[in-house]
Amino acid sequence: MFEIDKSFAHANISRTIRFTEPLFYELKALAEKENMLSFNNIVLQCCAYAISHYDGKDNEVKED
Repeated sequence: MFEIDKSFAHANISRTIRFTEPLFYELKALAEKENMLSFNNIVLQCCAYAISHYDGKDNEVKED
């Protein structure tokens, strides 16, 4: 389960990322609901969660 962690405050690598409008507004609403001042913080947490729950099964190479 995804839980909000406010410890990503010191991220220091800058990148540009583009969001679809619906995803941007969902993330923004979640950040506001959780009283997070940084939109970046919620994006970092979503990325960390996705990586930690990635099993790689969808990308397995099948040998004949």
